[in-house]
Amino acid sequence: MIKWCALGLGALAAGVATPAEAVRDTAYYSSLTVFGDSLVDAGNLYLSNGGTRPDPALGYYQNRFTNGYDYTDLLSLDLFGTATKPSLQGGNNFAYGGGRIVDTGDVIPDMAKQIDTFEATGRTVDPNGLYVVNFGANDVFGAKGVFGPVGAIGDYPTVSAYLQAAAEQYVAGVQRLNDLGVRNILMTDFPLFGDPYTIEANSYLNAALANLSLDPDTTFMFYSLSDFNRRVLTNPASFGLPQMNTTVSCIQASAQATNCEGYFSFDGIHPIAAVQAAGYADINRLFGLNAAQAVPEPMSWVMMVAGFGAIGATMRYRRRRTTITYA
Repeated sequence: MIKWCALGLGALAAGVATPAEAVRDTAYYSSLTVFGDSLVDAGNLYLSNGGTRPDPALGYYQNRFTNGYDYTDLLSLDLFGTATKPSLQGGNNFAYGGGRIVDTGDVIPDMAKQIDTFEATGRTVDPNGLYVVNFGANDVFGAKGVFGPVGAIGDYPTVSAYLQAAAEQYVAGVQRLNDLGVRNILMTDFPLFGDPYTIEANSYLNAALANLSLDPDTTFMFYSLSDFNRRVLTNPASFGLPQMNTTVSCIQASAQATNCEGYFSFDGIHPIAAVQAAGYADINRLFGLNAAQAVPEPMSWVMMVAGFGAIGATMRYRRRRTTITYA
């Protein structure tokens, strides 16, 4: 059964959302695994390059790309009392600064490589765990030439072909996780609010999502970072934030000592920690990620399994339904 809880990409603007139903057999998520780019990198790029980037002398916090914890760290702290730990130190955060969806041949592990590494380390998929996939910004940056020549898109003939491939490969990565046995997935969109390439990429993403074929007991949650960025920039007060300077970064203004108050970006690319915290609060409000969710009593499960007859004998003790929640 597929449940449409909101209108799709950009529906946050209308304030329409419903918390995802619990399909796990634990009250809380029992683990958190992260795949993504610098927005959620807990230190993998820093560890892999010998500690030269991000430079802690500039105020980057604990090898992250901002001045505090990111939204996945805040969730991990709420659930488990500790921030996410980079995979290079044995943790479940596989994100790398600079990571893309599409592999264009650089040395940074992109989406498929991050999932490859997850599999290669012999980790067992946790059906009661939450898996976050947060990509897209670097694919747009590559197309725009932010960190190199314009059109750094590998062998793709046009930027549009590249962005469409990125969207389709992004969804294919989610499909791969589902097929590996992942049952709770949170996915974000291409996040650069107002950027024409981002708008185009998200249109391809919206079309590609229609091709997802999820298992009956998979909960899929979609969060639009691009729409969050729009809302936080146009109405910061609604998130408890002051009006923010968007033309100068916190580092450029040397405002690290004031926790970058009044700035949107820490370094010209990444949001400050207060914006990350606002994003986490918004995601959690929509999906209830750190809230206890009801688990059926054991006797109720006996009755349910009996009702399914012979098939019920092989079922895991979890409700069998696909929940798709769009925010």
